[in-house]
Amino acid sequence: SDVARGFVIALFCIYTLLAIPFKSFTQPLVVMAAIPFGIVGAVAGHLILGLNLSILSLFGIVGLAGVVVNDSLVLIHAANRIRNEGATSREAIMQAGGWRFRAIILTSLTTFAGLTPMIMEKSLQAQFLIPMAVSLGFGVLFATGITLLLIPCGYLILEDVHGLFSRVKGRSYAPNKDESPRAV
Repeated sequence: SDVARGFVIALFCIYTLLAIPFKSFTQPLVVMAAIPFGIVGAVAGHLILGLNLSILSLFGIVGLAGVVVNDSLVLIHAANRIRNEGATSREAIMQAGGWRFRAIILTSLTTFAGLTPMIMEKSLQAQFLIPMAVSLGFGVLFATGITLLLIPCGYLILEDVHGLFSRVKGRSYAPNKDESPRAV
């Protein structure tokens, strides 16, 4: 229960730290959408290697939440920068994906490569750390694919929802040509 409480606090802190620089309440949700997929990757890694989930696996999953956010953050930040230069949201996320692809892939692969010796370690002293390394390593690998595929989709969906709300909001306050101002 302490780990679950700590995980919720960590998620809130991640959300807050993302909302401040984005100056948005919704974009951090797109960035954080990769976290559940990282958890799926961590569990899948345990299944592939025949390990049981342990308390150290859960510690690894909590740490994984912060690591997984990095790739999404890099992608969304690049898209926002391109968008501020005048591109459409579709153009911005496509350019950002191309520009940041190598950085995202290399960051994830080097993280997994760095954890691989610990995952493969056979000594008795390292056995208790292996579940944490599996959580981090496999979670990062799985979340990277999701980051490159679903996060751009989430970005475009969010922009569509923002556009829809702004159109609805604009209609409710602006009278039609046929209506008198009192009818609104």
